[in-house]
Amino acid sequence: MSLLVRVDDRLVHGQVVIGWGRTLKLRRIVLVDDVVRANTWEQDLYRMGVPGSMEIEFVSVAEAGEAFPRWEKDAGHTLVLVGNIETLAQLAQVAPVARVNLGGIHQGPGRHECLRYLFLTEEEVAQLRGLAERGVAVTAQDVPTAAPVPLREVLR
Repeated sequence: MSLLVRVDDRLVHGQVVIGWGRTLKLRRIVLVDDVVRANTWEQDLYRMGVPGSMEIEFVSVAEAGEAFPRWEKDAGHTLVLVGNIETLAQLAQVAPVARVNLGGIHQGPGRHECLRYLFLTEEEVAQLRGLAERGVAVTAQDVPTAAPVPLREVLR
């Protein structure tokens, strides 16, 4: 099983920790975000949402590139979490991202609805297509009990 990278604009929240955490039997969530990495106050807030049985790491995109091989060794129990497609694209430039799960990306300026929980800009669509063309398996799935939706169906 390859390491799962999930995009969710709410970052660490109950659905990620409980829903995905229990289903995947997560031992670790890695939050890749340059801003959060530099803000200990925000890290403390996210830490409060994670049970003591689960580890959380806060890393920059550059640090993620270096640490990715370590996380891949525990791929069945580690979730790499990013908050947006731009960070995902940056991560894919420095790490061997093989599998991406698109979770909640909510409404905003310039976004159009692809699924009820997934709103993308044209630039994000182009970035996702680029990742898929490079062999990254991209699916959308809001909760672990839902069937994954392949990117080609998301972008119809």
